[in-house]
Amino acid sequence: MEEAGRDRTGCENLQRALSGCHQRFGPGATRDAACRHLNRALAECLVSFVCPEESEAVRTLCGSGGTRLKRSQCQQAQLSLSVCISSHQPD
Repeated sequence: MEEAGRDRTGCENLQRALSGCHQRFGPGATRDAACRHLNRALAECLVSFVCPEESEAVRTLCGSGGTRLKRSQCQQAQLSLSVCISSHQPD
């Protein structure tokens, strides 16, 4: 994630914190519970870096309930985010 001493994604601190959490807790349910919030935060950070517009649309449109139109827009935003993420994965 780091290149030439710079954090290009803005997620380096979360990555270090998650690594530290994994070092403190052995594999299993305790680690899963203890590190869950860091794992989620790092995932959201990386997805926001790779697909910023799509991530923002999901955050905006899916943050709360709403009208049928808003729910439909949320589903479309989620689909767009999924397509964006898929386009960045190796074959």
